[in-house]
Amino acid sequence: MVPTELILRTRGPDDTRAIGAAVAGLLRPGDAIALSGELGAGKTVFVQGAARALGVTGRVTSPTFTLVRTYEQADPPIVHCDVYRLDRLHDVMDLGDEVLAPDVVTFVEWGDTIGPLLPTDRLEVELHLADPDQPDGDRLIRVRASGTWVSRLPDLTAACAAWRDGAA
Repeated sequence: MVPTELILRTRGPDDTRAIGAAVAGLLRPGDAIALSGELGAGKTVFVQGAARALGVTGRVTSPTFTLVRTYEQADPPIVHCDVYRLDRLHDVMDLGDEVLAPDVVTFVEWGDTIGPLLPTDRLEVELHLADPDQPDGDRLIRVRASGTWVSRLPDLTAACAAWRDGAA
């Protein structure tokens, strides 16, 4: 059976951004990346790394209150949304046509809460504190591939070799 999961460990925000950049190297228009994990785990930091690698030169911030941020200058363009404040799955449909459009890459913070609305072909990135007693400490990142991402996972594994749990 082909592995569909990768476990990574970061030592700080720069590592988390670097993993986001490694993922960016494999992104294609239409891709969806579902991010999950507790508050402060590094979801936005991960997107910052991917956005920078895709050509965003401006500031990348959490869309918690705006719900959606679009970065047209990225190649491909990025739609970054946060569904934390939404009460119903139906509310996601009101976010706009650009969310999950075939010509953009969509990052969804708290994506695990809207799993049924996400495409089958997606990358799930789950970030957690390695030690809950150390909020500024290491992060464990579980990356799960489904659909077309399964065939890209070996390339992602190679790109993230430095952060394989135990390697860092």
